[in-house]
Amino acid sequence: MELETVTKDKDTINIEYTVDVIIPTYHSDDKLDRLLTMLYRQTVKPNRVILLHTIEKEGQEQKLPVIEGSNITVISISKKEFDHGGTRKLGATLSNAAILMFMTQDAIPVDEYLIEKLLEPYNDPWVSATYARQLADDSVGLVERYTRHYNYSKHSRVKSLENLEELGIKTFFCSNVCATYRSSVYEKLGGFVDKTIFNEDMIMAAKMIREDYRIAYAADAKVLHCHKYSYVQQFTRNFDLGVSHKQYEETFKGLKSESEGIKLVKNSLNYLIEKKQFLLIPDLILNSGFKFLGYQFGVHYQLLPMKLVKRFSMNKGYWT
Repeated sequence: MELETVTKDKDTINIEYTVDVIIPTYHSDDKLDRLLTMLYRQTVKPNRVILLHTIEKEGQEQKLPVIEGSNITVISISKKEFDHGGTRKLGATLSNAAILMFMTQDAIPVDEYLIEKLLEPYNDPWVSATYARQLADDSVGLVERYTRHYNYSKHSRVKSLENLEELGIKTFFCSNVCATYRSSVYEKLGGFVDKTIFNEDMIMAAKMIREDYRIAYAADAKVLHCHKYSYVQQFTRNFDLGVSHKQYEETFKGLKSESEGIKLVKNSLNYLIEKKQFLLIPDLILNSGFKFLGYQFGVHYQLLPMKLVKRFSMNKGYWT
């Protein structure tokens, strides 16, 4: 593997890894241009960037910004072949780098140290994956910004099987919005699942944790990433989450995700009261209710007619 040398102030960090960045794209906007531009400003630059571009018909090409020194490959994927797990797994087969880095097209590095900070935990040979902190911008409301703060604290930590009793299902939390995987361990464990509606990152992380590897949350590796979902979109997103937990119930066996959701709602409510933002409380209650209902319908999706399943799902293409 190539040797990347990073110099910062008087400290020199030798990182014996090559990094390939794999990004699924679909109807991308200027955020992708900003993302790619920032990737090539990193202290540790990617060896390659592989874009897995979903197309609905021939002639739909992924436009790219002109970036000096870039090495970007675009692979076209038909919409009917796209899968959250299978498409990323395909991207991984195109790489021979020591570290596989996955991002979404709307996650923008905050600074030039993103990759460097994601690599630092690999000094521990048992760390098999790392993921970044997600920050919200001013385009979303106070509740969403607090949710990001709650789920992505400013304190880094390494999670292992020993944390299962303390953290429950959050032991397996890892987000392909911006995450890296040690390719040797990734391949040893079979990579991402071939077919999943959602949650391929947590399913992979759970495999790693159960095999006594560790997952590192790198709080100093930061990306801007947030969504302003409507109540219906919250419902459909959490429906897909419930479907994923049902389909891979052996992976999440004995770990309740509802309790984590209730804890978030209580903390969010206390935060709004503390800030005297009482008018936002009804929105929080409605938002949380749609999330809860979506998840419950998702967990019991097998009891529903397929017409309703497709209507309730955010990832409708999964069911065709």
